[in-house]
This record gives sequence, C-alpha cells and structure tokens, in this order.
Amino acid sequence: MENTKEKNQLNDFIRQKIRKDLKENKNDGRVHTRFPPEPNGYLHIGHAQAIWLNFGLAEEFNGMCNLRFDDTNPEKEEVEYVDSIMEDIKWLGYDWDDRLYYASDYFEQLYNYAVELIKKGKAYVDSLTPEEIKEYRGTPTEPGKESPYRNRTVEENLDLFERMRAWEFEEGKHLLRAKIDMASPNMNLRDPTIYRIRKAHHHRTGDDWCIYPMYDFAHGQSDALEGITHSICTLEFENHRPLYDWFLDNLSVPCHPQQIEFARLNINYTVMSKRKLLTLVDNNVVSGWDDPRMPTLSGFRRRGYTPEAIKNFVERAGVAKRESIIDIALLEHSIREDLNKKTQRVMSVLNPVKVIFDNYPEDQSEELDAVNNPEDESMGKRKITFTNEIYIEREDFMEDPPKKFFRLSPGYEVRLRYAYIIKCVSVIKDENTGEIKEIHCTYDPETRSGTPQSNRKVKGTIHWVSAKNSIDAEVRLYDRLFTVEEPTKDKEKDFMDFLNPDSLKVLTNCKVEPWLKDAKPLEKFQFERRGYFCVDSKDSSSEKLIFNRTVPLRDTWAKIAKKQ
Repeated sequence: MENTKEKNQLNDFIRQKIRKDLKENKNDGRVHTRFPPEPNGYLHIGHAQAIWLNFGLAEEFNGMCNLRFDDTNPEKEEVEYVDSIMEDIKWLGYDWDDRLYYASDYFEQLYNYAVELIKKGKAYVDSLTPEEIKEYRGTPTEPGKESPYRNRTVEENLDLFERMRAWEFEEGKHLLRAKIDMASPNMNLRDPTIYRIRKAHHHRTGDDWCIYPMYDFAHGQSDALEGITHSICTLEFENHRPLYDWFLDNLSVPCHPQQIEFARLNINYTVMSKRKLLTLVDNNVVSGWDDPRMPTLSGFRRRGYTPEAIKNFVERAGVAKRESIIDIALLEHSIREDLNKKTQRVMSVLNPVKVIFDNYPEDQSEELDAVNNPEDESMGKRKITFTNEIYIEREDFMEDPPKKFFRLSPGYEVRLRYAYIIKCVSVIKDENTGEIKEIHCTYDPETRSGTPQSNRKVKGTIHWVSAKNSIDAEVRLYDRLFTVEEPTKDKEKDFMDFLNPDSLKVLTNCKVEPWLKDAKPLEKFQFERRGYFCVDSKDSSSEKLIFNRTVPLRDTWAKIAKKQ
C-alpha cells in the first residue's frame, strides 16, 4: 500500500514508478535505495541531487537508504574523500543510520560470484594485451572479434584466476572477462572486463588483494546483497543497464534490483567532472576542493550556502530523463531566498572613504537603533554608534555626478541609513594622486531616523559605519569560475582557457560594525546594499576577520555578459 508523506507530492517519473511498484506490492512493498559514491574526490552540486533523490525517496516512501562507498579503484581513492563525503551528506540533513557499507565489504563474495561465472562457462581469463583488446572490441558500427583465449577450459580459467589473486602475475598480464556477445550492438556487452590486476594499496583492505572488480560488476551485486529495490543512477549508465541485469540474471544473488536512470544535474559557468575539478586543484587554480568558487558541497558550505537552499534548488531543477543545463542563477536565487529570511542585516564599507561632520562635536557620540531583519521582527534591533567621523563607500560619492545619481555629491543631500540627512560642503584630495582623502559634510540634527522630525525627504539613502569604532576586515568577492556557460563545449580548446580572471577579488581595507569581531565561522549576514556574506571557516581568526561573499543581492551577471 502506498504510504507517502503529505507534505511532498512531487510527481516525477521515478516517483511514478515507485508508486506503481508499491500499488502492485512489488518487492513486498519495500522501498530501499542507496547513495553509492566512489571516494575519489569531493561531492559536487550534482551529487546533491542524487543525495536528495535517494535519501528523499526513502524518507518519502517510509523506506531506507544506504550509504555505500564503491571503493573498487584503490589508485584513486583516499580516506580524505570518504570523510568529506560523510560530512557533506550529514550537512545536507540526511543520515544512513547503521547502514554504512563499502564495496570492499563484499570483495570475497564478489570473487566467489566471479568463480561462479567461470564454473558456468560465462567468464574466462583473457591474456590479450590492452592494445589487442581495444582492437578486438570493434566499433559501434562493426562487431568485435572473439579473443583466442575465450574458449579456455573451466579448469584453466579457475586456475589462472586463482593465481591472479595470489599475486603471481604482473599488472596487465591477464583479465577476467564475462563471456557474452562480441557482436552485440551494445559495446558494454562485448565481453566486458570483470576483474583486473592492480597491485595498489587499498585504504580499507590494505594489501589483501591485488585483483579488483570493475564497477559494472561490483555495483549490481552490491545492490543485490543489500536488498536494494530501486537502483537509481544517472543517465550515462543507461547503456550499462543490460549488463547490470545480465550479471544479476546469471548469478545466485538474493534479489534483482531495478536500475532507473535520470539526467544528471549540470549548471552553467562551471565544470562538474571530478577529473576536471581535480585539475583545478592540482594546478593551484583554486585553493583546494573547498575553495568557495568550486561547485563542491564543501566549497558551497564555506561560501555560505545553506543546505535548505541547495535542497530547494535541486527540487526546483527537477528530475528529468534528458540532459540539460540549469542556469546557476536559479541556485543563487534559492540562496538569496533562504538567506533573506534568516540572516541579520549589518552595515559594512568595502571601499571606504572618510566623511567628517564639521558641525558635530568631536567628543560626542550617540546610539541609534538599526533593524536586524525586516523579514523577521523577532530578530529585534541593535545599537549602532554615530560619531563625527564615519566611512562611506567610495562609489557613493561623485564630484561631478551624472543625472539620476542619488547619492552624495557637493552641495547635495543624502540620508544615512538609520541616522541623519547630511550635505557635502567640501572635499580634500591627495596632492600627488588627486584621490579623495576626506569628504566634509554637515548633518541636519532635526532629521534623526525614527523621530517625528525625520520625515523630510531626500532621494538617496546610503550605508555607513563609524570611523571611531568600526573594525577592519578582509572581504573576498567570489564570482563565476568561468567566463562562458559551457567551458567544455569547445572541443578545440582546453576548458582552462575560459577561466574567469576576476573570479576572486580580495578587499583588505574593509570596515564593519564592531560587534562582528565575535562572529563565528560560517555565520551568515546580509551586508546592506552589498549582498550576503559569511565568516570564512578556514582562514578567518580573532586576529584577522575574513568574510566570503555568498551571493550579491541580485544577479547582474547576465547584464555584464551582454556588455562584454
């Protein structure tokens, strides 16, 4: 009997399939999924969709979801990746309870399954060289040729396979292959490799093994051993499904899971290949897998993205049967939407210029009320200090402004956020560079915000901080990592050719409200008029406060791109 949660009535083709299975009491009414990452890199936003889907379906249909590491390639896998993957899944709000597995848990059973295929005459040890195997395989339009070793006896194959396990042969000397059909139009069925010799140390089994199962062989049997009902994977495995089924049909496995494919999540202005992401790391283009410009979950977390926003994004992106590219603006919209509701507003000045009030006493100061979040009154108000010297953004002042410049300029007035209306009376410049050093103003004491006399209107409002009690901070402005939407589309160029030289700008002379000195790593704020920022979790300290820009207040990238 179908048993779904009322709050979630998504109706993509996978959910339709599961509802049909439940109605027909297939798998005895069970729903059991798994998330099976290979620990050869950090998870990215595409994996977030798979996590949301597998764990979410189990939750929605009162089922279970396993976490299983498909650790069959020891040369590329590390404990660091295992740890980061578990951290990311928990950060997204999911838990595998006591169902943590590894393909390496099943190495002995998988070996026995391979022996079973040999005894049934459905697998053989091949001694062709890698070059010969490629030649014998054929092409998508031409059938392959059978290996001269294909008809070895069962006894010979068992002996060779046992000696492969016993470290007797060098890498590449032999392979164990399934005996299927070298003329099949599906290249995956042309006697695929089941086991290869790899004399590499495994992060869990050490040096117990020198032969390792191929992913296509290990995956389906691992699913069956865990009682998985719906093996959900991305679209590139669609052509592998007949092989997935062939192994399960020809082995004495406890059940036969159903493989269902969906289109992987792709977003523009980045790359989603672990190999390409590793290239960025290895070439020091980024500071690491958790660089805030990376599409990894650890990078997003460090940048200030929230798990709620990411899950909202993947739900909006949906589950499709055809590949497409999602605009990263949708992800950023989800981030803004979430942070707007929950972050405290603060004032900061990223490129400061000093303003001095000639008619405000030097030894005087006053406390003003500032709203913490207009979207949530329960967050209350805070006190900000007004003094005779403040900082404003350099771009909020122009000596010779164009029309409709509603900020500060000589002889014109502007309101300071939560404070007074001020008027520029003079400017002091550096004699050598001509750069503005100080802006002298007067303030109107009758226009304090929140008082009955404050209703005099001016066209512009700007933010500010006190020059006498603000604190220094470094601000890192992150932008798109690439300058084109699809960096890998042009096959004649390297994707690295499209790196955005302005993907990171570091501002070292920023000023922020003084109480932010106690902000915790990853604590998030809206800098008024500037965007959403969070405290960097890696480099920020009590000696040096560092903020990462999560997203601007609005998406201006499309406009910039058109101008370029």
